[in-house]
Amino acid sequence: MYVKQLAKLMNVTADTVRHYTRVGLLNPVRSAENGYQEYTKQDQQRLKFIISARQLGFSLRDIQQIVDESEQGNCPCPLTRKLIAKRLEETEVLFQETLKLRNRMHAAITQWETSVDGANASDVCSLIESFVDPINDSANKEQRNDD
Repeated sequence: MYVKQLAKLMNVTADTVRHYTRVGLLNPVRSAENGYQEYTKQDQQRLKFIISARQLGFSLRDIQQIVDESEQGNCPCPLTRKLIAKRLEETEVLFQETLKLRNRMHAAITQWETSVDGANASDVCSLIESFVDPINDSANKEQRNDD
């Protein structure tokens, strides 16, 4: 099957299939008749694997490492466990930072409900410039209390 056929079958874009081919995760064969790249059932299975791995948060580099491990005849499961634990840790850090941002946004909305519009000559936006960050403010208070 050709790029567009594989893409349609797997519900991804043709560009996605081409990208995975360029980075070496898919290995189509060149048709002797027309020179087009033809994808096999094995490529279809590999693409399904890639899609599943991406949905779990694995990077393309992770996926390549897992594939390489498998192609070397080794069981990739221990590596897969290690990589997903690392991805989970990274995701948790990002999640916590996103929660802090959400809390700051809520605090800004609350602080700005009674603020007047307008800026002084020295201000760009008085709302932003007068914002008191509850996260950093409470951390600073805790640090002053410890001193």
